[in-house]
Amino acid sequence: MSRATRPRRTTRRPTAKRTATRTGQYAALLCYLAFLAFPFLWLISTAFKPPRELGSIHPTWIPEAPTLDNFRQAFDQQPLIAAAGNSLLAAALSAVIAIVLATPMAYVLARYRNRFARAATGWVVISQAFPLVLVIIPLFLILKTLHLVDSRIGLIMVYVVWSLPFALWMLTGYVRALPPELEEAAAVDGASRIRTLVSVTAPLLAPGIVATALFAFITAWNEFFFALVLLKSPEKQTLPVVLTHFIGTEGVADLGPLAAAALLATLPSLLVFAGIQRRITGGMLAGAVKS
Repeated sequence: MSRATRPRRTTRRPTAKRTATRTGQYAALLCYLAFLAFPFLWLISTAFKPPRELGSIHPTWIPEAPTLDNFRQAFDQQPLIAAAGNSLLAAALSAVIAIVLATPMAYVLARYRNRFARAATGWVVISQAFPLVLVIIPLFLILKTLHLVDSRIGLIMVYVVWSLPFALWMLTGYVRALPPELEEAAAVDGASRIRTLVSVTAPLLAPGIVATALFAFITAWNEFFFALVLLKSPEKQTLPVVLTHFIGTEGVADLGPLAAAALLATLPSLLVFAGIQRRITGGMLAGAVKS
């Protein structure tokens, strides 16, 4: 083929409009990330500032004389370790129980679509709109009848009931995303229903289970209102409730120790998320279907 008859390669250059649109998208994303990161970065800065810098009328991002005294005072003033243990116990157990209950329920709602399944799914969505104030009084009376007020078991039960609808809604979506052909192929190979659920469905559903458990854990870890109302003994209070003790009777906060304690309370959920993020986003369905 001669050079005259050889087809020319055309390169599509991005137009000015596309470039401007993409630039605007990146700028909006950076602004959103800065909006999310600002409170956390300011919390870190405040936690390491001495009292002189905390009371300055010209605040700075980076402490001029960073100190660890705020952390020492926080541990001296309040039982943070015991409160963190209470929060960890309530969050971990409630997340595990909610996942154990929600997983088979989500499978039934996703695979057997009928009027009951649609009504149950609708009720799950509607229940998330109920405000906490609406349910706290009847919930308190029920727990009082069961002698579970000021009890860790009662608080865990409340967390399970409160996180179960959201866990069920999330897991139902994950189950619906799984190809039913995989289960049909396992049934053709002679696997029973239980064998199929354990060997085929459960491994593929693992990312959804981990993500749902993470959200349930973080919700219970950060929860404040139920713990404030239901727990009265100081040794049973969770970490969010103990953080309020750094505010005096006149509403004046001990800012340095409060920032240090709040930073320590924020780290566990961040570390848990960072540790399992690959499990959440991993492609567990890759290679599952035979070609």
